[in-house]
Amino acid sequence: MCQHKSCSFFGFFFLLLTFLLLFTPSHTFEANREVAAKLSNGDYNKVTIRSKSYYPFSIKIEIVDEIPAEFQIRNFYILKKLTPKGTDSAQYRLRPNFRGEVEFGNLHIYIISPLKLIKRKFTFVQNRTVAVYPSFIQMNKYELIAFSPKLNQYGIKKVRRIGHTLEFEKIKDYVAGDDIRTINWKATAKTGKLMINQYQDEQSQSVYCIVDKGRVMKMPFDDLTLLDYAINACLVISNIILRKHDFAGIFSFSRKVENFVHADKRTSQLKLITEALYNIKTDFAESDFGRLYTEIKQKITHRSMLLLFTNFESLDALNRQLLYLQSMAKNHLLIVILFQNTELEKLTSEDAHDTRSIINKVLAEQFIYEKKTHR
Repeated sequence: MCQHKSCSFFGFFFLLLTFLLLFTPSHTFEANREVAAKLSNGDYNKVTIRSKSYYPFSIKIEIVDEIPAEFQIRNFYILKKLTPKGTDSAQYRLRPNFRGEVEFGNLHIYIISPLKLIKRKFTFVQNRTVAVYPSFIQMNKYELIAFSPKLNQYGIKKVRRIGHTLEFEKIKDYVAGDDIRTINWKATAKTGKLMINQYQDEQSQSVYCIVDKGRVMKMPFDDLTLLDYAINACLVISNIILRKHDFAGIFSFSRKVENFVHADKRTSQLKLITEALYNIKTDFAESDFGRLYTEIKQKITHRSMLLLFTNFESLDALNRQLLYLQSMAKNHLLIVILFQNTELEKLTSEDAHDTRSIINKVLAEQFIYEKKTHR
């Protein structure tokens, strides 16, 4: 009986001691969240939780962060162990599949007693609004590739083409095979030997990325829509265009043409393009290619390269718009960029074991065949 009482007393004493160690003094723990002001859509973005303990003994902590509801993460927590008066950091990654603003809430830290009998909760006010922008991570990645001195490793070969545009490059000695029409007679008279003007292909060309934001671009793939993939690609391409000293511009269309940014190469052009892409939303309507042709004819008066991001899932859909595409191509260099349905290709590679799977495979092969004929 006495032993039972002494055990109860010892247990109560140990519990009280644990309580006092955890809850006194008041300033025993600090934590904060580090997250970038902008998140990159479709990429994994790093979030860091930094913790500092003032306890004179080792502790275990449970980190519960109020992640924005848009990510649909409902059971998030991280377990860490901190040394006496030690610091630590925990990292996790978020992959947004949308654009817009998200709201981070408070950061909750639970200090766990050695026997896991008591937890002390710390709440740190870390409310913060963060914007999700088109993929600037991919933009930086492909910028490094585009300007890498080892482009041949990616199968890219730089070909020098000597043009006859008004963009002068330099005067050089004549060698056999050079165009005699470019002889510089003044330089020849001064040096006493044949000298020619060398020209290069004219830079500062206008390139427009056109994003179809109709209902066909709402098709999902790998948690993103085709519209998001098109927007991310536009940002990557526009950045490289500007770095190559050409003019970059973008606009979107569906029932009407919107988000128009005129082609330019000023310092702030990439920022203007990024903000325009950030605000592109689908309207779930049927895209009006006739309206697109009219707007291009009115707003783009000189010959430009047009990169049109759209999608046609059938020959009938393409044929309905083919006349407008051909009309655009008369005055501009039009490149239509379609999306490959890898899910259909995966379906055709699987073995068919019953009637249903045979029908699905045949239909998938038919869709793939029609898609290839678009080219």
